[in-house]
Amino acid sequence: MPPSAETSDRVRVLTPTGMLGAGFAPQTIEYGLTLNPDVIAVDGGSTDSGPHYLGAGVAKTTAAAVRRDLTILLKAAADAGIPLLVGSCGTSGTDSGVDWVAEIAEGVLAEEGLDLRIARVYSEQDPAFLKEQLSAGRVHPLAPHGPLEPGTLESCTHIVGMMGHEPFADALRAGAQVVLAGRATDTALAAAVPLMRGMPAGPTWHAAKVVECGGQCTTDPRAGGVLATIDADGFVIEPLDPDNACTPTSVAAHMLYETANPLRMREPAGTLDVSEAVYTALDDRRVRVEGSRFEPAAQHTVKLEGARVTGYETVSFTGIRDPYITAHIDRWARLLRTIVTERVRQTLGLNHGDYGMDIRLYGHNAILEDIDPDTTPPREVGVMLLVNAPSQATATAIAKVANPLMLHLPLPEMEYLPSFAFPTSPAETERGAAYEFVLNHAVDVDSPTSMFRTHHSHEDSHV
Repeated sequence: MPPSAETSDRVRVLTPTGMLGAGFAPQTIEYGLTLNPDVIAVDGGSTDSGPHYLGAGVAKTTAAAVRRDLTILLKAAADAGIPLLVGSCGTSGTDSGVDWVAEIAEGVLAEEGLDLRIARVYSEQDPAFLKEQLSAGRVHPLAPHGPLEPGTLESCTHIVGMMGHEPFADALRAGAQVVLAGRATDTALAAAVPLMRGMPAGPTWHAAKVVECGGQCTTDPRAGGVLATIDADGFVIEPLDPDNACTPTSVAAHMLYETANPLRMREPAGTLDVSEAVYTALDDRRVRVEGSRFEPAAQHTVKLEGARVTGYETVSFTGIRDPYITAHIDRWARLLRTIVTERVRQTLGLNHGDYGMDIRLYGHNAILEDIDPDTTPPREVGVMLLVNAPSQATATAIAKVANPLMLHLPLPEMEYLPSFAFPTSPAETERGAAYEFVLNHAVDVDSPTSMFRTHHSHEDSHV
């Protein structure tokens, strides 16, 4: 029976892990099934790992890890007779990412002898369509971006729209038992079934936010996922590992994660407000939350994410242990940049604006750079040179110009030639195309599902 055909006074959402392919202990799923969940929801990706995965249309997870997790979850969904929802398939939610996860899932179903109907929900967008929306004044920038230029859309290798819960709900109503979706808000997949069954939007969206990263809302995030039980007045969170715990602090703290405002969070359909939420420990493992509200938006919007090629990268790395160099490492790095820049101009005929060069000093200030507190000289420093150029050959040529300097460059006052250590041979590693995010804009839509396409495995058609 599809979720929309049932009525209940509470809905239970099982979230096994923060990302499909990240892994979890099988016994946590076994325990979770004893709690009678109504749906299994797991995120499949994020923009956290940068623009490469969207730009290249590839996943950051290995197929073996995704297959392992899907095998456990598909069998659990079949045994319990509940749907399995996956959002942002293939890390970035491209059409190829959805198909990649779907092919793995179909292989698992065949191997395990399971008969589950799969819906693929695609979120990739046509630049021509988006240019029409832009001309019609329906595309708006999100801070800190400015107005969108049509050429930016054309420059993207992939563009996805971020769906809310509605495409998941439509797919379930059409008979899907497994929904594999493109780019979606992290909360959408957990919110879909509770909203379909009439649970209030405030507790539903807040619970979905808390469970989005699995065990991160617990005292031991490594111990596995969580289960949210949503009712008319609030929700309860408990971990799937009996030895793990949720506390009011661990649950409330998750609103600090990936939000500009820890009290308000925007969704395509409106805004979650937790400013009056109350977190109460029911026992030493479970927390109840009440007082969450949801404010419907006057205009439903779909956020766009797009990435384009910025050039091609080559990276080189050397280790410095010379105590005089490490004691003056900032001055040495400035000298390296100056000499490399001049030699590239002399040998390759390239000026500073023709390429990019980044020098990072690991063990000194590579993470915080100038705002790192000045303590004692580092004992050893790893120097990373990252070159970005219009072609791979040019990027590698620049790195090779820097090679002898990264092996023996002395400071002017030194009376000996120091030796540094390349960890690899060759010292230069070609990274291929580099990408950047260029879209942070929202599209006004008349229908929450109009920008997304759904294909059902039991039908040779697209909806």
